[in-house]
Amino acid sequence: MKPATLNAWALAALLAASSMNHLRSPEFYYPVVPPSLCSDKGGKLGLMTRHQWVIVSSAPEALAAIGLLIPATRKFAATTTAIMFMGFTAGHVSALRRAYGPGGTASAKRIHSVRLPLQVPLVAWAWSARRS
Repeated sequence: MKPATLNAWALAALLAASSMNHLRSPEFYYPVVPPSLCSDKGGKLGLMTRHQWVIVSSAPEALAAIGLLIPATRKFAATTTAIMFMGFTAGHVSALRRAYGPGGTASAKRIHSVRLPLQVPLVAWAWSARRS
């Protein structure tokens, strides 16, 4: 197997695991959903509850994983995965701001101080999968 194919498959495995984890442990992802998007948090743009956002967000990750496994769709899936990770960055920034806000905890500060910078290598990884 070519290293580029292995790279795409590894990213697909990560996305599939993350998608399943959204369904198994949705509360892990709650802090990353900006309150402004949540109808249960009084968000001005609240179309769904925080729980619904997390559950729905598992679908693009699952689709991206499948797309990365199929050579004919790999470049498109890798590109959209990079864009998806960039979009998730807004949620991570929001979570980090709240972690360092008045209601933030030491644990939330640690977690979100790590989660936000992880978006950079994830975007780069997805972008690199376009070459396979």
